[in-house]
Amino acid sequence: MREDQEQLERLTLADWATLAADSQGRQNPVAECPRRTCFQRDRDRIVHCKAFRRLGHKTQVFISPEGDHYRDRLTHTLEVAQIARTVARSLRLNEDLTEAIALGHDLGHTPFGHAGERTLDRLCKTIGGFRHNDQSLRVADCLERDGAGLNLTQEVRDGIACHTGQKHAATPEGRIVHFADRIAYVNHDIDDAVRAGIIGPEDLPKEAVRVLGATHGDRIDTMVADMVRHGEREQEIGMDAAVHGAMMELRSYLFRQVYDSCSRQEEHKVDGLLTALYDYFLQHIEQLPEFYHKHIPEDGERRVVCDYIAGMTDRFAIEKYTELFIPRSWDIK
Repeated sequence: MREDQEQLERLTLADWATLAADSQGRQNPVAECPRRTCFQRDRDRIVHCKAFRRLGHKTQVFISPEGDHYRDRLTHTLEVAQIARTVARSLRLNEDLTEAIALGHDLGHTPFGHAGERTLDRLCKTIGGFRHNDQSLRVADCLERDGAGLNLTQEVRDGIACHTGQKHAATPEGRIVHFADRIAYVNHDIDDAVRAGIIGPEDLPKEAVRVLGATHGDRIDTMVADMVRHGEREQEIGMDAAVHGAMMELRSYLFRQVYDSCSRQEEHKVDGLLTALYDYFLQHIEQLPEFYHKHIPEDGERRVVCDYIAGMTDRFAIEKYTELFIPRSWDIK
């Protein structure tokens, strides 16, 4: 079955697609699965790992929102995967590889979203800082499965590491995820900010709305369709200048009116909470779960404490802080 699927890829995918049969392989070679291609296998490993499940309890933008309809890091990941798969399918690129990268791209994200990431980056300056894309790769390589890692293919690893920042993924499928990530968060963060009453639809930059559309669905459709047209014409992943410029205008607007606003309200609390946990576990390294101790000789105490805190959900971080720093009520017998 796997060999049939690999042959089908050769017959149906575009000339510039990444073929599973031509994968650069894994860091630790294993026998091939008889039913799944290597990229399908990577997708399944990611979906079944603990870090993926924890994304459902990590902040996307709004810290501890009151309401069931705000995005969290897991729903963001699923929206990225849906957008990326649509583009890959339309361009006859490798949909399985695209989906695996999209599902794994935020495995290393911190509790409390980018506020948490900024705090850990500050705390880890002396050991190279903290970036969630690098941490996602670290989770996949050496933290999941009790230190054995997920042993993903090189193409998926590269796409995860390069989904944000200055580096471009080596595969077109990885470059799709880079754009799909922005398309997803720009649009769903507008949706959440309107629901929260922070902005109104009428407040959005008018030229960006004119180019992209007035609704959540219209904007996504415009950007996806533009990526497909660009890819068909150039055999490269990108957007035309007008559409990309409009997307970036909306992104800049969100930073000014939404992200910075939310950060000012709650970020100092997040910073205090995570800093207290980081300092405590550096001083009480023996209280880390046993699993983390095996990484100390190679990676050092500061990186391992960072691993532990980055892996926490919002809820667990608050519970751990309460346990360690908030006095408990007690009865005198």
